Amino acid sequence: MFFVKKRGFLILCGLGLLFLMGGETAFAAAPVPTVNVGIGASTNPQDVSVTLQVMALLTILTLAPSILIMTTSFIRIVVVLGFLRNALSTQNVPPNQVVIALSLFLSFYIMAPYWGEANEQGIQPYLAGQITQEQAIDNVAAPIREFMFKQTRESDLALFVNLSDAPRPDSQEDVSTFTLIPAFIISELKTAFQIGFMIYIPFIVIDMIVASTLMSMGMMMLPPVMISLPFKILLFVMVDGWQLLIKSLIVSFK
Repeated sequence: MFFVKKRGFLILCGLGLLFLMGGETAFAAAPVPTVNVGIGASTNPQDVSVTLQVMALLTILTLAPSILIMTTSFIRIVVVLGFLRNALSTQNVPPNQVVIALSLFLSFYIMAPYWGEANEQGIQPYLAGQITQEQAIDNVAAPIREFMFKQTRESDLALFVNLSDAPRPDSQEDVSTFTLIPAFIISELKTAFQIGFMIYIPFIVIDMIVASTLMSMGMMMLPPVMISLPFKILLFVMVDGWQLLIKSLIVSFK
């Protein structure tokens, strides 16, 4: 072992001497790419336009996770899965990574028709040069707005319309996207809490039965959760809970 360490140390010393003696010649012979970044005045307006487009694209990519959460089915799914985990009394099972991943891919599945329509009507015609950038943005936003209008309650939408200083809209096209998004979010939260309440009911019944049984047996010091947890997991598996829950979530968006 000492010989191996000493040999490695000698090799490193030899490489260091080689670098000091002939490193300059070796690096001078090898081509090294250079990158120059400069800021200056531009005489071509197209350069400024391209720069602004790149900055806008980087901003959109930075806000992409927030946009994905605010305008898709992700909110309802992740909240319902969180309620399920708490109702089962499992602290970190499934783990957060699994909950987020499942919510994300279910959101992709639910939003696929709307995103496909946005791609066909907005992105592809714009890349082909058939429509302008403003028309492409409107065509991309139209299917997403349609999805959010379907899931938003009129009372929640009226709340933000009344709180804003904008004139009362006559149709859905007159509703601003900045008004629609918060109304959509609170509607999704309300729906998720309603589903969570229904999930809690059978598991609360099991907890009450177990707690009453333990109290009647005089085992008050034993935590009821330790006894009820296997029964709740067994009930959830026997009724094929994952299939029922995921099916109910997907159907709730139609």
